[in-house]
Amino acid sequence: MKKQLKDVLEVLHLAERLKYELRHSWLSNGRRESVAEHTWRMSLMVVLLEPYLDYEIDVARTLKMVIVHDLVEAEAGDVPAFEIKTPAQKEAKRVRELQAVDNLREALGSGLGYHVHELWHEFEDKLTYEARVANALDKLEVQIQHNEANISTWLEVEQEMALLMGQHTEFDSCLQQLKELIEEEAIQKMEAAGIKVNAVKQRLISSSKVTA
Repeated sequence: MKKQLKDVLEVLHLAERLKYELRHSWLSNGRRESVAEHTWRMSLMVVLLEPYLDYEIDVARTLKMVIVHDLVEAEAGDVPAFEIKTPAQKEAKRVRELQAVDNLREALGSGLGYHVHELWHEFEDKLTYEARVANALDKLEVQIQHNEANISTWLEVEQEMALLMGQHTEFDSCLQQLKELIEEEAIQKMEAAGIKVNAVKQRLISSSKVTA
């Protein structure tokens, strides 16, 4: 067992990087958020929202997915979605993450390593209800954090992203209602800062026509 525990310890040392790997999100006190902090509140969301979801979930499995979903960023780094502008950039990010999760599987060995590998791919593929819940919470937590940050930290694209969460939550009435509450907060924050929300919506309509 000591050999296996040594492997686990090495991955725990790797995971420490997520405490200082910073995301494009700011806290209410003006400090940038770490990946680990984002993961922590996602985990709390699973615990607090589980009773209200449309269907029963495997809480332990959902929490595991949440906890490991960004573990690859300890090696591959965190790249905001809005910075991925070309298919080549998207593929390069995917390749780095696939290599990172393969490395985790090898580091932890058969059994545990394959379990972590399986959990990560389940989250990415979004084929199970638990994975879809975890992915929705990933998007919702980001917007909650933006709502708590100073509006000066918002990029223009983040104004638009605040109105796009529905595509991730429409499969569950609880998550959809939570999305509406979070979106209302975002709209109030933008309006209080003098941002014309109708103009933001118009940009979304225009961009959808371009990509259609």
